[in-house]
Formats: sequence, C-alpha cells, structure tokens
Amino acid sequence: MSGALQVVVMGVSGTGKSEVGSRVADRLSMTYVEGDAHHPAANIAKMSAGTPLTDDDRRPWLEELAGILADHARRGIPTVLGCSALRRTYRDLLRGDQPPGSVAFLHLVADVDVLDVRMRRREHFMPPTLLRSQLDTLEPLEPDEPGVAIDVDAPLDLVVDRGVEAVRGLR
Repeated sequence: MSGALQVVVMGVSGTGKSEVGSRVADRLSMTYVEGDAHHPAANIAKMSAGTPLTDDDRRPWLEELAGILADHARRGIPTVLGCSALRRTYRDLLRGDQPPGSVAFLHLVADVDVLDVRMRRREHFMPPTLLRSQLDTLEPLEPDEPGVAIDVDAPLDLVVDRGVEAVRGLR
C-alpha cells in the first residue's frame, strides 16, 4: 500500500457529507470525490420520485466508487469520498481488497429533526420523504470498522475541525 488513506464521509441524507467532506479534504490537501455525481440517471430519477433505492440499484454505483478509491490508493492519492455507505455490506464493498485500515469512515450523525429541517432547506434530488427510509437502512459503524462518528448539530466550522482531527487520528 502506498500509505494514501481513503476516507469515506458517510451518513444519511442531510448530514452534510458533501460540505463537510469537501472542506476536510481541502484542509488536509486530499482529493474530494462527490459520490452523488456518480449515480446513474436511473437512480437519481428514482430518488427524485421519492422511491428508495434497492441494493441492486446501489451495487453498480458502489462498485464504481470502490474502483475510484482503489485506483486512488494504488496511485498514492489520499481521498475523501462523500457517500452514504448506509450498510455494512456497502462499506465492505467500498473497502474492496484494500489492506485493513487503508479505508476509514467519518460517520456524520444528527437527530432526525435536525436532518428534516436541513433537507427541507436545500435543493437536492433526494426529497425529505426518503429520510425515514435511509434511517431504517442505516447500520452504524461496527467496532472493527476504522472510523469515527461526528455529531453535525454544531456550526459547520466546528464539524469540519472535528473531521480534520478525526482523519489526522486515522492516519
């Protein structure tokens, strides 16, 4: 392994994966990859219509993201990926066959009421009606998964500071 840490900023919709992830990456001179930008049009259409994705819908998207992480690791590019990574099986797929500890997770968490307000205030293809489905799907990090949970019900700068500190601790 090249030593290039790959970090997945994970969590349900509305936790701020894109904003927190991109700022953490910038502060640590890492490359940021927006997972949503890699969703196939069919997935976006489905979510926009208020229909939750199935595991079969997610698999090609997750495989593409796993390929990006593996390629960046091979090339020594430290990366932050914004991706919901709601289930353990999704995170296992993202880790692929990379060495243990080379892919870590920042799990952004918040109370459902905070998330609902955030989702209603933003423009995004994921409607607030899908929040419950995501929360029902979510499997928090398990003890053997390298990563840290960060409460995002705080000012953005403080959340980013916590994310930067967490990533530094994972290196």
